[in-house]
Amino acid sequence: MRSEIKLLGYPLEHSISPIFQQVALDYCGIEADYVACSVIESGLSNEVQKIRTDRCLGANVTIPYKEKIIPMLDKIDSTASKLGAVNTIVKQEGQLVGYNTDLYGFTKGLMDHGGFNPSGKNALIFGAGGAARAAAFGLVNQKVSNLTIVNRDFERAKSLANELMNHGFTCFAKSLDNENLQHIICKADLIVNSTPIGMDKHSQQGMSILGSNILAKSNYVYDLVYSPAQTQLIEQANEVGARSLGGLPMLIYQGAFAFTMWTSHEAPVELMFEVANKALNTR
Repeated sequence: MRSEIKLLGYPLEHSISPIFQQVALDYCGIEADYVACSVIESGLSNEVQKIRTDRCLGANVTIPYKEKIIPMLDKIDSTASKLGAVNTIVKQEGQLVGYNTDLYGFTKGLMDHGGFNPSGKNALIFGAGGAARAAAFGLVNQKVSNLTIVNRDFERAKSLANELMNHGFTCFAKSLDNENLQHIICKADLIVNSTPIGMDKHSQQGMSILGSNILAKSNYVYDLVYSPAQTQLIEQANEVGARSLGGLPMLIYQGAFAFTMWTSHEAPVELMFEVANKALNTR
């Protein structure tokens, strides 16, 4: 009987993880199916219990359950605990252990795929949710010079900034309508969009977190949205000649890390990129 790996979230129509993860499983000769489980919150606990069966190797967790799933697990590792979010569940000796591979995916995507070294740079993150937390702690680990968190809900931005300052790092929080925001953007070496603004099948599809004529050539734009590959924010960066990176590398690298934890096989990263790009280009 074939094994199973679940993807838990709601909704999941936009996700391409089942496509590249299944190809990776098949390539490595692993008799397992990667199954998308679009589940409403009231059914989440039941789906977690199903992971405990012999057939299931583990799961990925995506929006909106990365925080809500934590009490349903037996253990979480130190990175997931620090981030307060789990995106990968691995069965270990009968227990469900939560991990977070987003921090690894964010950093490897930016540095190895995007060719940007954050050390000593000024960084600006839009958003204060789970992806923003991974980005913020990843940048702190890479010793950015300073970091500003911008969010529509200022209290959430302030909470994340305070948490980083409790770890001994200088961080600032700003609201999205702050009058000095354009000045902060001009000074930023790196701008990260960790919100879903611009994502396919989202209420703000085709939109950008930034107004027009704000970016400069000196900015490096990292949009964590991966579908579409060419978001409005990326197009704005292209218009001024700024370097940019979409969200696909983060998605692939975090998924490859999870793949290895489930299967003990090295993930076929190049193949995963190939099929993921093909899937995005046919949408």
